[in-house]
Amino acid sequence: MRADNPDLVTVVGIGAGGWSDLGRTGRGTVTDAEVIVGSSRQLDLLPADVVAERVPWPSPLLPALPGLLDEHRGRRICVLASGDPMFHGIGATLVRLLGAERVHINPHPSSASLAAARMGWPLADTDVLSLVTADPAAVRRWVNPGRRLLILARDAGTPAQVAALLTTAGFGAARLTVLERLGGPDERRVEGTAAAWSADVDPLNVIAVDCGEGPAVSVVPGLPDDTYESDGQLTKREVRAVTLALLAPVPGALLWDVGGGSGSIGIEWMRSHPACRAITIEPDPARCATIRTNAATLGVPALRVVEGRAPAALTGLPTPDTIFIGGGLTRDGVLEACLAALRPGGRLVANAVTVESEAALAAAHAKLGGELVRLSVSRGSPVGGFTGWRTMMPVTIWSVTP
Repeated sequence: MRADNPDLVTVVGIGAGGWSDLGRTGRGTVTDAEVIVGSSRQLDLLPADVVAERVPWPSPLLPALPGLLDEHRGRRICVLASGDPMFHGIGATLVRLLGAERVHINPHPSSASLAAARMGWPLADTDVLSLVTADPAAVRRWVNPGRRLLILARDAGTPAQVAALLTTAGFGAARLTVLERLGGPDERRVEGTAAAWSADVDPLNVIAVDCGEGPAVSVVPGLPDDTYESDGQLTKREVRAVTLALLAPVPGALLWDVGGGSGSIGIEWMRSHPACRAITIEPDPARCATIRTNAATLGVPALRVVEGRAPAALTGLPTPDTIFIGGGLTRDGVLEACLAALRPGGRLVANAVTVESEAALAAAHAKLGGELVRLSVSRGSPVGGFTGWRTMMPVTIWSVTP
């Protein structure tokens, strides 16, 4: 393979066991290399008779990576990766940068595979997430009764952060097992409950969480209104469920939520799949803070909040796949700017509750087509000693693929 592609970069997965755990192919690749790139910890795992130039990863890594590879181009480059390079590892980064034809992967069992083996948990039935770079609040999206999680930790402080999040979410009785230095000669496990967690652990660890019993949070759109902090600017539960159905989130798609309010649309869009992305545009600073709080509480802290007023605040944002307009329909240029920004084949959904905003949707529907839906929702509430219906303001929803 090397003869056919002199610019090939070979990535070798290596575990905490180091050189003794590498197979024949991995050892041969490392021994044959002219340049070996890896973390200082990984480079120290190699024996002295590996004579290649050893290059520690620069910091920050990503901006320096293209220059580092160009500097050694034409030489036999071997990159050391933790476990499986394509599982939250440097292998995926190199493929994005160089293309698959310039990267050859020689994997080692991932830390998740090793952790599942130690715990006796079927990996296919266990949720695996990484907090190496993600906000720990992302754990909240995955917590539900009876679920099992394997969490790749950023450092020695991650287990305590996860324990605190679980306890706050009502899962203080959840069982935590911290697996340190998996695959190494000094591998160790530390166990305890979330509420009582106080252990000091090694920075190289995976956290196994058995959630046990606790409050369930639905994974489908239409969470109860009291799930959210709000000043009253909130798309109500029934309308939110229908709106999300019309927005039709798909993995990897980017949503603009124009007029974020309490953030419920963007939050439930992102909760529908881990790869869904959203940007919320909201002019009120206090509401922006509320959106961030709600996003963290519901496990999607990566929701991007843009403080500003549309249409001006839309300038320079990444091209959306889908747009929801929950406010600002009667403001000059908002609807036009959103339609212009939408990618070809994208979808726009807009909600209206006033006569004026309904008129704007009716005019847009006459011009562009699409689908109009009018919702009228009534909720049962006490009337003396009986129960009667209280009707909320009707909402008109326009959905269109221009």
